[in-house]
Amino acid sequence: MMNYVVMFRKTLILMLAALPLLLLDSCGSSGGSKGGSKSASTKGKSGSSKTKSKGEVASKKGGGKGSSKGKSSKNGKNTKEDVGMINGEIAATARKGWKQPTPLGMVLVPSGSFMMGQADEDVAASSVSFNKRVTVAQFFMDDTEISNNEYRQFTNVLLKDSISIIGEEKIMADYYPDTTVWSKDFSYHNGDPMTEYYFSSPAFDQYPVVGVSWRGAKYFCEWRSRALNDYRTSENQYLMPRYRLPSEAEWEWSSRGGKASAKYPWGNPYVSNGKGCMLANFKPHRGNYDADGYAYTAPINSYNPNDYGLYNMAGNVSEWCIDAYSDNAVAVTWDLNTLNDVEDEPRKIIRGGSWKDVAYYLETGTRTYEYEDKKRSYIGFRCAMTHLGRSSGREFK
Repeated sequence: MMNYVVMFRKTLILMLAALPLLLLDSCGSSGGSKGGSKSASTKGKSGSSKTKSKGEVASKKGGGKGSSKGKSSKNGKNTKEDVGMINGEIAATARKGWKQPTPLGMVLVPSGSFMMGQADEDVAASSVSFNKRVTVAQFFMDDTEISNNEYRQFTNVLLKDSISIIGEEKIMADYYPDTTVWSKDFSYHNGDPMTEYYFSSPAFDQYPVVGVSWRGAKYFCEWRSRALNDYRTSENQYLMPRYRLPSEAEWEWSSRGGKASAKYPWGNPYVSNGKGCMLANFKPHRGNYDADGYAYTAPINSYNPNDYGLYNMAGNVSEWCIDAYSDNAVAVTWDLNTLNDVEDEPRKIIRGGSWKDVAYYLETGTRTYEYEDKKRSYIGFRCAMTHLGRSSGREFK
């Protein structure tokens, strides 16, 4: 009896050892073995309708030895791996070489659904920020507001290369920062030092650019897009999506930093930490602009970022959004990638509050507006970019 048990165990062990070999043989039986399958025997020939060449099999798996010989164009629409058609059949697979990189100075904001609108009591009784559940697709956002020195690259190029096309008068009127806003925005205020030095002095290079209208901010995004894609075209790379101003929904979703019901970007309902230090640049007390450390604007990377890595989503300068303003935006906009793009509405959304505002305007759900052609000492902007395709999730680890 013992001998039978021993023999049974040995037989079972041999069968388990042979099982992977049997599975391997069965998986490879249809792919063309060394014994000369049809695909191997027709290598280099066109083959009949019943037979696919080795190259065709490879192309269906994403390209390889059987890829077409077509040359790649400058915009990358026809790479060497783009098979297209073989023997009258569609053999197209994913083109090789595409991976959307994170643009310099940006972070990837994940997609999500949240209750857009006021996150606390509507103390102003404005009744323009009712709650509504919306969904926002992932996108890239500048981690800081556009600085003086970043915007200066734009104006330098315009004044050097575009005067004959646009004209110096239009460049200075529409796109160059209006430094006189430091004096014009406030009565009985000595804004002369800021007017003279804020945009011109290296001392303010890393401070947010102000005195730029919604139209100027939008044109900056267009110029930035051309600069990037002209370079990528010269390097035979795929074109990237355009830079643009964020939508109001994108701005609010990113400002909350993943905390769906956050009153402020840092998550809690207080404007100072346990040590009494202010968490943003705003007007903390009546007549006291300096309690947060800065009388006017602060450097673009001041204070701690929110959980998405975005700086100054509350305070410092209010930020232009692409949306037109509407009191009843909740009723007229869709709930997926919400956008109010009424072209003939001159009022445009600004968000986040500024160095001159009280805490109410710093709240993630507070809405207000400015006219698209107005330039203010307390309004700046940052850019966004669409992320193509659905995220794998690995970007956020």
